[in-house]
Amino acid sequence: MMTPPTPRTVVSIDLKKKTWEQQLPLHNRWHPEIPAVTEVKTGELFRVEMVDFTGGAIKDDNSANDIKFFDLSTVHYLSGPIRVVDTEGKPANPGDLLAVEICNLGPLPGDEWGFTAIFDRDNGGGFLTDHFPHATKIVWYFEGIYAYSPHIPGVRFPGLTHPGIIGTAPSMELLNIWNQREAKLQEDGPESLKLCEVLHGRPLANLPSTKGCFLGKIKEGTPEWNKIAMEAARTIPGRENGGNCDIKNLSRGSKIYLPVFVEGANLSTGDMHFSQGDGEVAFCGAIEMSGFLELKCEIIRGGMKEYLTPMGPTPLHVNPIFELGLVEPRFSEWLVFEGISVDEKGRQHFLDASVAYKRAVLNAIDYLSRFGYTKEQVTWPCIVKTISYILYKS
Repeated sequence: MMTPPTPRTVVSIDLKKKTWEQQLPLHNRWHPEIPAVTEVKTGELFRVEMVDFTGGAIKDDNSANDIKFFDLSTVHYLSGPIRVVDTEGKPANPGDLLAVEICNLGPLPGDEWGFTAIFDRDNGGGFLTDHFPHATKIVWYFEGIYAYSPHIPGVRFPGLTHPGIIGTAPSMELLNIWNQREAKLQEDGPESLKLCEVLHGRPLANLPSTKGCFLGKIKEGTPEWNKIAMEAARTIPGRENGGNCDIKNLSRGSKIYLPVFVEGANLSTGDMHFSQGDGEVAFCGAIEMSGFLELKCEIIRGGMKEYLTPMGPTPLHVNPIFELGLVEPRFSEWLVFEGISVDEKGRQHFLDASVAYKRAVLNAIDYLSRFGYTKEQVTWPCIVKTISYILYKS
């Protein structure tokens, strides 16, 4: 028998340096030509460190000005890409499936704090921006599995830490599909989708832009950078490659099965959360933090070649699969808030899950605010379930 090896750190973060000063450069776009910054072998236990999704722009203080004026064009800062090869040095190839196991994770040592926020209506907004239009911020401090905040006195709860973003690089063919369909969505406008009341003037899609763009090793200002920046996809939505999935149970013991679209897979990750609820209704509804992941990868050869969907006989239109771990905070009692497909103005909608979810969240916020908390304090969905339990028991 042998003692398990210490995880090899393949991407490290220096908290004293800016995002663009890190030893291995970070990126905030998806593109097949962003070069890998490191390489790992299947079966190897390796460690990836990452900054919070804002790159350290949000501070541990009592002011929400950093939230109000934050440049949203820069999100999300990702560590990677990481090239994955097998034990013989052969890379993952298009049509393969990359299985990524989360063995361990947590905040970066010396940076054991995080934040939740409501983004200002004029800068990002959120699901409930009509009800909470102004920027606010709550700072959380971590003690092992627990978080507490001076901004919400009397609340201490166990979190379920997870990466908000983990994904592989798209092929050029898949990237073109993304850009075409998202441009069409933007062109069609909200009227055709009946989303006016939810969007409040926000864009339907975040299309490629050079503003706030970071492309890893590719030097800004070069012809190559300019070309790729105008093609590279924003990291805002989840897509076929995984990406911004925000699955709260994606913690220790979980496995992520990601389609491979380019040689080496080019795995990237970031947007670490100490905890999160079922969605981010305030737009920044998770407890955002810097952090680390300790991972293992396996390559399932040809795992995607036979995967066909009603969208057509192509391995491009696929979706990742998440095998969740067994770790989760335990609560013996819950309060469940029901939502119905009737909006706040009393107008009936036809089986509208978004309207029903919004009503359920508003019901929970209204109830919890009766225990001495402001509605802003209980808006963050990462704590709705837990606060309801704490207050119910007390």
